[in-house]
Amino acid sequence: MKDHPHVSENHEGAPWFEWIVAGMVALAAVLAALGKEMAATLCIALTAIVTGIIQLVLRDRSPWKVRSVPFDATVGIGSGAAILLLYFSIRLLSL
Repeated sequence: MKDHPHVSENHEGAPWFEWIVAGMVALAAVLAALGKEMAATLCIALTAIVTGIIQLVLRDRSPWKVRSVPFDATVGIGSGAAILLLYFSIRLLSL
């Protein structure tokens, strides 16, 4: 049973990194409230992509862990890319 992944809070990443991600989300909220939708979208999307890349590169040493390396990397990079695609597709529709 040593191969079973840990799912307790003690083994799920580093609080300092989670606070950085929370800070980026707060920054995006402030930017959106100020009417800077593009900057807010980029902030959220790039944060998601960077967390996915960090998980992919650092693997078990990553400060950002939710489930498994493939899951975290796919969700992070995929979510960031999808957010960007949705934002720019909406912008193109409103031209």
